[in-house]
Amino acid sequence: MAAAKLMDFDKALEMFEPVLGFEVHVELNTRTKMFSDAPNPANDEFHGAEPNTLIAPVDLGLPGSLPVVNATAVRSSISLGLALGCSIAESSRFARKNYFYPDLGKNYQISQYDEPIAFEGSVEVELEDGTLVTIPVERAHMEEDAGKLTHMGGATGRIQGAEYSLVDYNRAGVPLVEIVTKPIFGAEHRAPEYAKAYIAAIRDIVRGLGISEARLERGNLRCDANVSLRPRGQEKLGTRTETKNVNSMRSVERAVRYEIQRQAAILADGGTIIQETRHWHEDTGTTSPGRPKSDADDYRYFPEPDLLPVQPSRELVEELRAALPEQPVARRRRLKADWGFTDLEFQDVRNGGLIDEVEATIAAGAAPAAARKWWTGEITRIANSQERDASGLIEPADVAALQGLVDAGTLTDKLARQVLEGVIAGEGSPQQVVDARGLAVVSDDGALIAAIDDAFAAQPDVLAKIKDGKVQAAGAVIGAVMKAMKGQADAARVRELILERAAQ
Repeated sequence: MAAAKLMDFDKALEMFEPVLGFEVHVELNTRTKMFSDAPNPANDEFHGAEPNTLIAPVDLGLPGSLPVVNATAVRSSISLGLALGCSIAESSRFARKNYFYPDLGKNYQISQYDEPIAFEGSVEVELEDGTLVTIPVERAHMEEDAGKLTHMGGATGRIQGAEYSLVDYNRAGVPLVEIVTKPIFGAEHRAPEYAKAYIAAIRDIVRGLGISEARLERGNLRCDANVSLRPRGQEKLGTRTETKNVNSMRSVERAVRYEIQRQAAILADGGTIIQETRHWHEDTGTTSPGRPKSDADDYRYFPEPDLLPVQPSRELVEELRAALPEQPVARRRRLKADWGFTDLEFQDVRNGGLIDEVEATIAAGAAPAAARKWWTGEITRIANSQERDASGLIEPADVAALQGLVDAGTLTDKLARQVLEGVIAGEGSPQQVVDARGLAVVSDDGALIAAIDDAFAAQPDVLAKIKDGKVQAAGAVIGAVMKAMKGQADAARVRELILERAAQ
């Protein structure tokens, strides 16, 4: 497929006004699925399960099986709706959304349509420079997830060119809340930043509620980004595209920018935008056509006949409202004070989407400054080189353990960076990488003294200079010793021993 023509981003914004919209799917961490008693385990166990083992008759759409609503999922959905500033419906209804799902055995999805559980809310998001922006929320509704297709026999793992596809129903029926915004105006040049900040805000809210692990790289949180352009001064909205299931905040930002540039080039050449879904390609930073985007009428919604309306009591709603955690903006201000970070230091953490990771690393035993250093420094560098999100590279507990080895003198900072690379590469915990690679600092003074004596023998003039009080000359010996020890020595300890030997 030929590469799409793109317009310069600034030029595109001179000619057209971008209008955004986001549909975010949140997988809930309930014990069982939305409409069956099939298990819905946590991330690692879920992704390690054999295909088609986390299933029940309802998930497969077997004749005679009937859905039952997961009460915990309803409570989680209400809590999320309240956190989004939404009104909670006194009565909401499930509906059947009809179109061919090869990975949903029923061949329709149980969702909500005109009677969602939560409606009319807003989310306050903070941009990189601290600017607060309000994103209007139209609705948050409950539904079930689809299964997963694995395309076999092709070169790319995609459906194009595949010989056949395998269906795994493990994810079918996992509880979802879909959050749909109203059209977002006024983003202008900051449209990509709006996208990233909004997804970060939803992730923070969901994690704060404890209703989902919200890991984009695992699909717990998925974003469909809608972008349309209209000529400056025109009131009528342009035709939108929907880029599906973008799985990182960085990718959401890139996808919005790309679609603005792509659509602007088409419109400027007199072309028309097709209302369609688009697939995001992380490797090339581009989108490609999916399927023509259906309108609501095409789904032939009708009320789900096998489920009663959901009618939460006002007492339950108020109970859940009282249990809401602090809002993300207030939480950030508290953490900044607790950690003693400057505005710039905290901004680095927030801009990287790493507040939760730093907080968890500190909770695991690392000092705030050390936690910030690792996440915004070396981990982010590796993530950027691999075009991945830093939050998905390594567990906070492993970062804390790595810093613990540095604090104990087992590792120098340089050695610790090598250990970090090993952990990220999947070689095990920090201690396991140290043991396997033999990276621990040489703590045997005898071995260090022998290396120092060899260095003095090779550089007798340096020894004389040190004896004459020119202690800065010790640097040459330190370098020789560190080379002999393959970097596995504490330079400060080497310096102490050099001065002791020179004084004898």
